Amino acid sequence: METDHIWIRELPEKEQVEGIYLVKKKEKGVTRKGDPFFTIKLADRTGEIEGKIWENATELGAMCVEGDVVKIRATVSYYKDQIQLTIVELEPWKGEVDRSIFMESTQNDISQMVASLMAIIKKVENPDLKKLCSRFLSDTEFIERFKSAPAAKHFHHNYLGGLLEHTLSVCQLAQMVSSHYAELDRDLLITGAFLHDIGKIKELSYDLHIDYTDEGRLVGHLVLGCAMLEEKVSQIRGFPADVELRLKHLILSHHGEFEFGSPKRPKFKEAFALHLIDDLDAKMNGLSRFMEKDTKEGTWTEYNRLFERYFLKGDMEPIVDSQGTEESPEDKQERLFSY
Repeated sequence: METDHIWIRELPEKEQVEGIYLVKKKEKGVTRKGDPFFTIKLADRTGEIEGKIWENATELGAMCVEGDVVKIRATVSYYKDQIQLTIVELEPWKGEVDRSIFMESTQNDISQMVASLMAIIKKVENPDLKKLCSRFLSDTEFIERFKSAPAAKHFHHNYLGGLLEHTLSVCQLAQMVSSHYAELDRDLLITGAFLHDIGKIKELSYDLHIDYTDEGRLVGHLVLGCAMLEEKVSQIRGFPADVELRLKHLILSHHGEFEFGSPKRPKFKEAFALHLIDDLDAKMNGLSRFMEKDTKEGTWTEYNRLFERYFLKGDMEPIVDSQGTEESPEDKQERLFSY
């Protein structure tokens, strides 16, 4: 069966579908007449859709399991105002798998983000923290995984390169916040920003879709991150125990509250600042992606269940000075921390 991929987001405009999709979920059912059928959730990087196998259900349903890539031919229909597929042909995909079909990637250049992150960390002056950061940055296996990993399964930065993008953003915000609040230990905050989510490289798997590893489900990235920190600290002679303790707290407390999975709430200024910065960056990314993907007509988005509200679409008119010149992004950034 020869096929050209049709993106799931384009399906409402189609009547017939031929494509390669990832099987996210498969459930067997029985009709009122006692005939077997299968409900299969299919996915690519643009979304998910439910497909039904009514004819030859036993034969076709046996050809795939969750996590497989399959070729299908199907018709597009609507049931209770929801689009779905009626699958008439299905077979395992035996060719080379192009991961870009199934997973989104960061829109930013990976090499440039790594260079920007290293430039920030290079400014860390505390010799112990500098050595610690260097241990991670010189670990080839760590860096390769850190560059490609997503930051989450859902909601924010949930795409290849998302962890690097999120970490860089948190480090950039940490720089600005520590410049404004002089009482913050800049080196400690930036190091904490760099290390706060390192456990994600072990918590998440991201071959064809993002899911949790066994370590991720049983231990979680906060504890995994602390273990990774301990390993690097053990390689540095005379690393101060109190600094290690503060770094562990930064990792363990950055979710802020118990109900958000944090085993400890922030208990010193840098930990409190890191939690707020991390939360801001995650929510801004999640909100931006939600609004980019919203297709509802009108001035308001669909209801966002996570934020429990609708959002107003569109931007304000740019600020113009008395000479009629639009304010530059640099001016806006400078104004952020000046009153």
